[in-house]
Amino acid sequence: MPDSNPHSWFAIRVKGNRDQVVSSALSGRGYETFLPTHKDPRSSAKRPPHPGYVLSRLDVLHRVPVLVIPGVVCFVGIGNSPRPIPDEEVESLRQVAKSGLPVKPEKYFAAGDKVRIESGPLAGTVGTVLDWKSGVFVVPIHFLQRSVSVRLPAGWLARSSHDPTRTTDERLSTGHR
Repeated sequence: MPDSNPHSWFAIRVKGNRDQVVSSALSGRGYETFLPTHKDPRSSAKRPPHPGYVLSRLDVLHRVPVLVIPGVVCFVGIGNSPRPIPDEEVESLRQVAKSGLPVKPEKYFAAGDKVRIESGPLAGTVGTVLDWKSGVFVVPIHFLQRSVSVRLPAGWLARSSHDPTRTTDERLSTGHR
């Protein structure tokens, strides 16, 4: 389904434990937000796999109203330029969040086979295989240099020609507005 919204997704760095507050404030001001969460195995609470980040779809040229929300630190980007997040990455994160499969935060991996899930509740999701033998599938979040992983049967995966546009020498900034 084509996206009719002309605005792009951006990652917003927030102060510790302010993820939900900032997400609610953005939603209250009319911004579309996404705060991925997973069930914490140590409690019944739902927590973000990568605390400190909120995703929002907006016009980055009009970002001052976002930057003045209490708890917002900065936009994630390169240098002083906020970097948009591809819609495909946000949709893959949404599918993982909806799947009900156990999710755990992972370190970011730049290397590995790019795959597309062909079967199961995550069919159509694009990501990277971390380990063929154990069936660990990683959904990279390139803009944050982080990932989430789920364990899948190897039979669900097929090679993909998906190639993120991020180059290896780009470094993201999380400390500048």
